[in-house]
Amino acid sequence: MQRIRLRYTKRGRLRFTSHRDFQRAFERALRRAEVPMAYSAGFTPHPKVSYANAAPTGTGSEAEYLEIALAEARDPQTLRRLLDESLPDGLDITDAVEARTSGLADRLTASIWELRLEGVDAEDARKAVETFLAAETVEVQRKTKNGIRTFDTRAAVVELTAAAAPGDPQGDRPLDSACAILRLVVRHVTPAVRPDDVLSGLRAVADLAPPVPAAVTRLAQGLFDEESGTVTDPLAPDREEVTAATTAAATASATAPGAGTA
Repeated sequence: MQRIRLRYTKRGRLRFTSHRDFQRAFERALRRAEVPMAYSAGFTPHPKVSYANAAPTGTGSEAEYLEIALAEARDPQTLRRLLDESLPDGLDITDAVEARTSGLADRLTASIWELRLEGVDAEDARKAVETFLAAETVEVQRKTKNGIRTFDTRAAVVELTAAAAPGDPQGDRPLDSACAILRLVVRHVTPAVRPDDVLSGLRAVADLAPPVPAAVTRLAQGLFDEESGTVTDPLAPDREEVTAATTAAATASATAPGAGTA
């Protein structure tokens, strides 16, 4: 059984698709692309697909991950192209690699988020960020299925910066009104601290309240490197293992008895 790990996006209007909506769309894409899926046992077999740390509904993402198990081996890049063609625009498969290591979910320990705050002056956002970072704890409340839960958002935030938006998304004209861009690096802790929780924290400690909902996009997620302070590519270890295996196979072929002889 071959395992393939995929990176996909949620862009544009499709940021409003729920995780369940994406699951249905992806399983239809598997059928359209005629992917030879491995199935679970039991009375109701289902394709073996593992989803890891999906972004909340309403947020965009450039870095969502999942893993599929195949009954027959396939080239990862060919599979990526076929699946991408079978999904609607906005749900795009951007990377694929054969799984050669364990624990993909264990390598998703932090995320980088971009929060676009329309109607917020960049200087006001910077002051709010300074106040947030200076606080030892920033408690917020969130409604859960078990009732209202209070938790600290400050401890999970590794980095938070504010800057003025350079222009519209295409960058070809100035903005008509104030707009601040927040860049947030947050650890994946329990309970999970989401971008909207950080916005609630900014409102609580600095009275920062955007007049319209923030446009939130996950730019990356992966293993947080303590030394460099960066979020690393979670598929890199698999690519390295594939490269090493390919190199070893080529070396073995070149040094085999009779190699290169007529």
